[in-house]
Amino acid sequence: MQQQVTGRARRKRRIRKKVSGSPSRPRLSVFRSARHIYAQVIDDSTGTTIASASSMVEAKDSTEASKVELAQKVGAAVAKACADKGVEEVVFDRNGFMYHGRVRALADAAREAGLRF
Repeated sequence: MQQQVTGRARRKRRIRKKVSGSPSRPRLSVFRSARHIYAQVIDDSTGTTIASASSMVEAKDSTEASKVELAQKVGAAVAKACADKGVEEVVFDRNGFMYHGRVRALADAAREAGLRF
């Protein structure tokens, strides 16, 4: 277990060296826990969160949804929140997680909802 945590931390550092959000193109950061998934759109130059969504909020109305379906709802919700704030283009930060399963479902749903990255 300890090796998995250090491996993800190593991947996260490697990614964050290259990926940074700007006012014109903020960073879409994804965090995946065992139960939930969270997404934030962050402007790294000022350190502010522009928009956010989580499966904790999206899961209130759907009790039978799978984790992948909830990730798709979160992706659509964060894209809608970005559109409301006038953000059309972001850089994707998978936060050290593999681009697979729930992380990929969130990204694909955000793209379908109109977010470009």
